[in-house]
Amino acid sequence: MDIVNKIQKKLSRKLAYMKWKKSIPKSSSISYKTSIISGFANLHVEECVSIGTKALIFCTGSKVTIKRKVVIGPGLTIIAGDHNFTTVGKFIIDEHNKLPENDQDVVINSDTWIGANVTILKGVTIGRGCVIAACSCVTKSVPPYSIVGGVPAKVIKKRFTEEQIREHEKILYYQQ
Repeated sequence: MDIVNKIQKKLSRKLAYMKWKKSIPKSSSISYKTSIISGFANLHVEECVSIGTKALIFCTGSKVTIKRKVVIGPGLTIIAGDHNFTTVGKFIIDEHNKLPENDQDVVINSDTWIGANVTILKGVTIGRGCVIAACSCVTKSVPPYSIVGGVPAKVIKKRFTEEQIREHEKILYYQQ
């Protein structure tokens, strides 16, 4: 009986995964063969998104949203959750009760480039038009049109001046 339950659970997960995979727009690409997605039902990918090889995305208790026109290099890691390590008298591995702050959504806005081997942690929103340098660890939200890098990632400079941002957005988002 135990084997039958395991097979049913595996098939159920496989069917859910196949249904989710069909929900990804045709203009977007994810290297499924080399990537691991845990909580794929909570991963929302819009059109024209490219996610490189060897991505690890953990979003079992929160949502990860990747908006349109985003390019992501290989080795991306998104961890949208955390362990509850505050219980006295319990090993961390034995604590299965999460606190509300242990899982927080991650949002990557449009027109963003994320370099290779970047880690993005829970609760982060990456603003529109950002560039995230390779090997960065993003622990806090990033303002729009920022270039960030480092561990932890910090703003290095703005991608455009305020006038250039207005012109860029007028051309890309407001012209018919």
